[in-house]
Amino acid sequence: MAELFYLAKIGEINLKKGNLKDFERRLAQNFRSYFDGAVPNVQVRAGRMYVRADEALQPRVEAALNHLFGITSWAQAKPVDKTLEAISETAVTEAKALQAQGARTFKIEARRADKQFPLTSYDIAREVGGTIHTAGILTVDVHNPDAVISIEVREKQAFIYGVEHTGRRGLPCGCSGRALLLLSGGIDSPVAGYKMLFRGMKVDYVYFHSHPYTSPEAQQKVETLAGILARYGLGGYLTVVSFTKVQQHLKRTVPEPYLTLLLRMCMMHTAEMLAEKVNAQCLVTGESLAQVASQTIENLTITDSCAKLPILRPLIGMDKEEIIRYAVDIGTYQTSILPYEDCCVLFSPKHPVLHTRQKDAEDIYARIDIEPLLMEAFEQRETKKIEWTLP
Repeated sequence: MAELFYLAKIGEINLKKGNLKDFERRLAQNFRSYFDGAVPNVQVRAGRMYVRADEALQPRVEAALNHLFGITSWAQAKPVDKTLEAISETAVTEAKALQAQGARTFKIEARRADKQFPLTSYDIAREVGGTIHTAGILTVDVHNPDAVISIEVREKQAFIYGVEHTGRRGLPCGCSGRALLLLSGGIDSPVAGYKMLFRGMKVDYVYFHSHPYTSPEAQQKVETLAGILARYGLGGYLTVVSFTKVQQHLKRTVPEPYLTLLLRMCMMHTAEMLAEKVNAQCLVTGESLAQVASQTIENLTITDSCAKLPILRPLIGMDKEEIIRYAVDIGTYQTSILPYEDCCVLFSPKHPVLHTRQKDAEDIYARIDIEPLLMEAFEQRETKKIEWTLP
């Protein structure tokens, strides 16, 4: 069976200097985590990740590269000997393939990482580009080419590739600690989880369910969203907390304008209890400043006061259109818009309080004696490992 070769460019972790080797090991380990059994050969060195894999693994390798944090781009490349003849011959073959795909013009981008190679980057581009042009395959256009043929002359070999794919960038998952995401069925919270995975965190998830007010389909929607995020975060755990009794009690005892805010306070208290159990170092929410009533600066300050752990809000300065673009890109949008409401929506007051004084909210919270119900809900929680597959 033929062997395929992939070259991926490393991004931000190149700035880590003294800790670089740890980040490189994590990146290679994360890539291997996408495979069961036949694991590709993976090496990370000098700003590149090299992958060798059997041809049968091509779809899985490329799906893994499309979901892997820590690389800026990747390409299926052809390794050749470090001679001008071998490089030119392979570049001509690549040019013919690009012509067959509809390209008419090209340029060469050459990089000479091995400074012992006798030709400079400019010389390589000139010589190889001239060979392709003379052969009448493609026409040179250095300003707006249909295709770019890249040549990298590195420590042991040269690499030629014609189609480069954009990577996810960010940091390798697991190098920045562990977070607990309050995951609803909406558009925002999955994007918030993705943004923290992007920064190298491992993420677990908690969902507050209110049967029979919220349907089994609403919970299934959240499980599907967690499964999509797990493709980027290499798994994780989803905890479902039944909040039916909590919300019923709030409905009976809390002035209607304060219902959503008090519910958020209860969620924060419960999420922090769970975070301590799973060794999460922070809570993450999908809140965006002033998007809804519970997300005014005054009300966010109140929910902040309910937890000792940091509450990270990666969407705080984003508007809805920007959040939706992220959701479409990562594959959560179509699931998020399914018409199954979460518990926050179903119990929303008609006229929620916008600019709450912290003392007023804390007085109501202390008066309603909610802690026993929160503890009961926490003790009855259900946690399961997230099922996920690459698309």
